[in-house]
Amino acid sequence: MNPHTLLVYSPDLGFAISLQAMLGDRVIVDPASMLDEVHRRVLESPPFAVLYDLRRINDGGHAADRLLEDLSQTAPGIPQIMITGLQCPEPLERRAACGGVVLLRDNPALNTISEVVCGLLPKPDAVIVERPRETFGGGAMEGITRRFETNSPELKKMLDDLVIAASHNVTILLIGETGSGKTFLSRLIHEASPRRNEPFLHLACGALPRELIESELFGHSKGAFTSAHVDKDGKFLAAGRGTVLLDEIDVLGLEQQVKLLRVIETGEFEPVGSNRTYTSQARLVVASNLDLQPLVEQVRFRPDLYYRLSMLKFEIPPLRKRKVDIIPLAKKFVTQFTVKHGIQVHRIDDSLLDCLLRYPWPGNVRELEHVIQRAVIYCRDGVLSAEQLPPHIVACQVGPTNDPSVSLGGRAKPADVTLGRQVALTEREIIEQTLFKNSFSRTKTARDLGISRVTLYNKMRKYDMLKGE
Repeated sequence: MNPHTLLVYSPDLGFAISLQAMLGDRVIVDPASMLDEVHRRVLESPPFAVLYDLRRINDGGHAADRLLEDLSQTAPGIPQIMITGLQCPEPLERRAACGGVVLLRDNPALNTISEVVCGLLPKPDAVIVERPRETFGGGAMEGITRRFETNSPELKKMLDDLVIAASHNVTILLIGETGSGKTFLSRLIHEASPRRNEPFLHLACGALPRELIESELFGHSKGAFTSAHVDKDGKFLAAGRGTVLLDEIDVLGLEQQVKLLRVIETGEFEPVGSNRTYTSQARLVVASNLDLQPLVEQVRFRPDLYYRLSMLKFEIPPLRKRKVDIIPLAKKFVTQFTVKHGIQVHRIDDSLLDCLLRYPWPGNVRELEHVIQRAVIYCRDGVLSAEQLPPHIVACQVGPTNDPSVSLGGRAKPADVTLGRQVALTEREIIEQTLFKNSFSRTKTARDLGISRVTLYNKMRKYDMLKGE
């Protein structure tokens, strides 16, 4: 990374020249007049920061938002700054609110922009810990901008199979808990495929009302519904010959599943409110944090679509089932965040590593990343230790998860490992998980567990689960 180069996107070359005059010799301004070239130039010659002049955009900020998201994943250590007018487009407002992007609105003065840029200059004494790749000795899958590494034999075998599948024009299903890396792997599949130079479009089905999902997928014609003022291309058409990721596919209704199956089988679809048939050339990657087979049994997912998708199904094991990756990932994130925040880290204490290994990580890799970022931010003496971890990580207190092997509450004392105690802990955890799944309905929970409500009540009283009643 060049510590003195600022990549500046602006359709106005005069802005870049004026900013260079304001910054003087402290920073070299590298102008880019096309938004599409920013990603490539960052990868070819990483600057210390990227500045976007978005005061004249006319697409509602969607293209810039996609670029910001891509760079935050492929180059997370490079700060990004947005300049907008008084009214910031909603997608960019959300991007700034999620953190990691500096927003300067209302046409800020050049001296204000200069102060922000200089405040992001890397500190000369920042120390980077060891290179993360030296800690991985297992398998890997590599794309143009990203790399997925593991020491887990199970995951290594899955990556080997995924490399083969990625090279063919087939639909891929990824199953894994939230935060386990489904989106990251989906982008990696795209980059490892012959479609790597085509668009990659991501649709989070769970983030949209069900009635809007169909429009996002297939597009709509003008007048199809109240707010359809113009024709709109859906993801399948906009992706061209690229890749479409459908995340949280389990939320699709049965009617939408029929239309999706048709696209997978024939490529054909009609936009909402249109009689014209289009043919999709895109490759489909489907993801879910739930196993789809139980949904088939509950008549919530079509069997024909399930069997079509399960032909190439890849299950990503949760982080707690590949403990050999926890320490290498933690060190990788330490490296990343020492650079991003300019904080010295000379050593990682064993107390922190022990806590990381004990905790079962219901939020998986994403949760580990956030925890390490917090630890780095609070590191003051150059030594990362358990003192910088959140209290619930140190105490091994686990929040909700869809895996019954993970406790929702505290844990037993290390010395208390008798068989009776472990059986009791497992039974309590199963009851807690089933109650949570059934919105704490005792009738449904008892039915799922195959016991009576009286037996369930007695067990809840035995395990002190009736507090507050």
